[in-house]
Amino acid sequence: MGGMGSGRRWYTEQKATIEDYRWLDVRYLKRHDLLLPGRSCTINWSRNGIVNGTIKLSAEPDRVILDYRYCRENEKWISMHYPIGLTWTKCNIGGKRPWFLCPAQGCNRRAAILYLGSNIFACRHCYNLSYTSQGETWDERAARRADRIRDKLGWEPGFLNGNGWKPKGMHWNTFERLTTQHDAFVQLSLAGIAERLNLLGESLDD
Repeated sequence: MGGMGSGRRWYTEQKATIEDYRWLDVRYLKRHDLLLPGRSCTINWSRNGIVNGTIKLSAEPDRVILDYRYCRENEKWISMHYPIGLTWTKCNIGGKRPWFLCPAQGCNRRAAILYLGSNIFACRHCYNLSYTSQGETWDERAARRADRIRDKLGWEPGFLNGNGWKPKGMHWNTFERLTTQHDAFVQLSLAGIAERLNLLGESLDD
């Protein structure tokens, strides 16, 4: 299921960013009618087109039930089965918006997204997660945004690998728009790299 957080690792003792974790977005579940009582589904996470995680989800009134297994390095697989509460708030333009209630002990914080850390899904505050952009320079941010577009286009990660072809089924207008944005981010990133190299050269001359 695309857009549900591919994640690069299950768990880490070091301070990490939200992009390092697999995640569940309650808004995605609502948009696809997966919060309706009685509904069940299997969610797959993927990276570069390869499935690297699976979880089963069942919806009940005011909660969802998660069923999955996880494993830390060199340890046995552990099965997890537990509920996550739901709450709803009214929208200004009508309708209701769903929220997860963080299942971590002592939290119960309202959250749109939960992250899979040590063994359960919890809010980013419980795992003390930051955003990648908080520690980035402007050119690193541009490179990350270029890579995000490359992922949408199915291109090999890293803009130094060059541009790829238009994905099958994508409209040409969409492809040209994404390619233009990608190339602009690449130029920004290259400008930053060049700037740092110039600074490095000046420091070596002193």
